[in-house]
Amino acid sequence: MSDKNKTSYPKEKINILFLENISDVAVKYFTSAGYSNVKKIGGALSEEQLMKEIKDVHLLGIRSKTQVTAKVLAAAEKLQAIGCFCIGVNQVDLKTATKNGIAVFNAPYSNTRSVAELVIGASIMLIRKIIDKNNAAHKGIWLKEAKGSFELRGKTLGIIGYGNIGSQLSVLAESLGMKVIFYDAETKLPLGNAVAKKTLKELVAQADIISLHVPELPSTKNLINKANLKFFKQGSILINYARGEVVDLDTLAKCITDGQIGGAAIDVFPIEPEKNGDQFSSPLQGLNNVLLTPHIGGSTEEAQQNIGDDVSNKLFNYLEKGESYGSHTIPVLNLPPQEGTHRILHIHNNVPGVLSEINTQLSKHKINILGQYLKTNDSIGYVVLDVNKNLSKNAAELLRKVKATIKVRMLY
Repeated sequence: MSDKNKTSYPKEKINILFLENISDVAVKYFTSAGYSNVKKIGGALSEEQLMKEIKDVHLLGIRSKTQVTAKVLAAAEKLQAIGCFCIGVNQVDLKTATKNGIAVFNAPYSNTRSVAELVIGASIMLIRKIIDKNNAAHKGIWLKEAKGSFELRGKTLGIIGYGNIGSQLSVLAESLGMKVIFYDAETKLPLGNAVAKKTLKELVAQADIISLHVPELPSTKNLINKANLKFFKQGSILINYARGEVVDLDTLAKCITDGQIGGAAIDVFPIEPEKNGDQFSSPLQGLNNVLLTPHIGGSTEEAQQNIGDDVSNKLFNYLEKGESYGSHTIPVLNLPPQEGTHRILHIHNNVPGVLSEINTQLSKHKINILGQYLKTNDSIGYVVLDVNKNLSKNAAELLRKVKATIKVRMLY
């Protein structure tokens, strides 16, 4: 099958929209494959703006600020897939996306190294109180002293959330001679000499530095609050490169002022500015030994290129091959292409009898199925069919009439 005949639709009619200054790697990925209608916008869009932009869009690329709500998805008449060029997908209404048969992809591993390295760097800066010494030097004050400054070697790092980032951070910390303990809501296999703790209270009471790496869930909102901050080891350091809602910042500010907490590095906040140059405020501003950064934990050129490659590849494979590996909404499957066939994708509500009806309808009209695969989740089913070329248009029309059908797409 030649490259130019891989799709049954003109590539120039496929509209791709990338927001939030997504890496040019993603743009080049599609333009080099013959997709000419790729639009890139530097910042996030409001719900109203996105509803206007998305009407004829087939593929949407976003980062963490763009909110893809039910209203936005209702306005997306041609949308096939959303690529979240970041770790999380909480900015997308996944329930509605699933209901509408829209695939949602992300890059859960591509910037883990960038975040882990920055946590190590912040740990060194805070445990040595470099931030205060730097501020003093900028004010013309010479503050050369060793009091209150320590090495990381021999200290205990407590990791809350032992997933992709937490586990990689564990390895880096051990290589510097740190002791590593971790707490996770799920049972996780320790790497190296890391030791799992049964409770959050047990971890924070033992750790010199606590680093958060948990998702944004109802159960993690204000996870670090007044009730458990009092159990933190005196003078310990808190690092949050996870989600903004995880820490009660007002209580943390008081604990730093009172000396209970020795310092903090915070990269994510409950409310963040929409774009560079916007006003930003936090109760932690102006406090000693506090490092505040503008949500840049994964913002390295290497990470952005890796994310661009990863998510673009997933979007491209779904668009051209029907592969749904890595999707949070469409059941994951991958049927190898077959020569001499046309491929049709069928997404439907997960109710009994759909596959039987598909096969009955095609058989009744003497349409030979040369390859077929079905995968379901709790909400929807996803069928990939390879059928005889001569009858593929008839097959697509028949599939649109099958009960519980959400979406049918002739792939090639």
